[in-house]
Amino acid sequence: MIVKICGLRTLPAATAAVEAGADLLGFNFVPSSRRCISPETARDIIGGLPEGAQTVGIFVNPTMAQVQATVQCSGLDWVQLSGTEAPAFCAEVAQPVIKTVRLSERPPAGEARPDDYDVDLLLADAAVPGSWGGSGEVSDWRAAGRLAQRRRLLLAGGLHAGNVAAAIRAVRPAGVDVASGIETDEREDPAKIRAFVAAARAAE
Repeated sequence: MIVKICGLRTLPAATAAVEAGADLLGFNFVPSSRRCISPETARDIIGGLPEGAQTVGIFVNPTMAQVQATVQCSGLDWVQLSGTEAPAFCAEVAQPVIKTVRLSERPPAGEARPDDYDVDLLLADAAVPGSWGGSGEVSDWRAAGRLAQRRRLLLAGGLHAGNVAAAIRAVRPAGVDVASGIETDEREDPAKIRAFVAAARAAE
């Protein structure tokens, strides 16, 4: 069971995630997000983490130059693409890729579907108009469960320590992802991080 803690903005919060046993630490580089940080801030946080911590950069419809410049500056291990990036764009990324899909909406004609992507992990999030993720809305567990039967899937969308065990039982994903569910007053809460990881591990 992969546990990903997303939207990290400080070294204490990232350290708490590592100490709790999280597998992936997510850093947001989407300018429209309140969780957005600079590549330099991410570099400073990552530089203070224990060796071996696996880090993920979250992007929405970036250019390849933006992705690689951020990866080089920050020292990221993974790239998460959460916009409408095409399968061919994902395939060009040098790092392991997580591709976000929103299962409760029908993609417009010509837009790629989940099975079109040849990536390391898919991430199922809630479809919320005007949001690229991190909204706190629960995703479609039934649709996610069907996709998890054939693809390695991270489940996101409205998860927290109180419902992650039920989500894991319902969907049987390869892992879970959380952002709003580990926040208090819109800031990362180390106690909630620890509780989330513990609940996910217990369900596993």
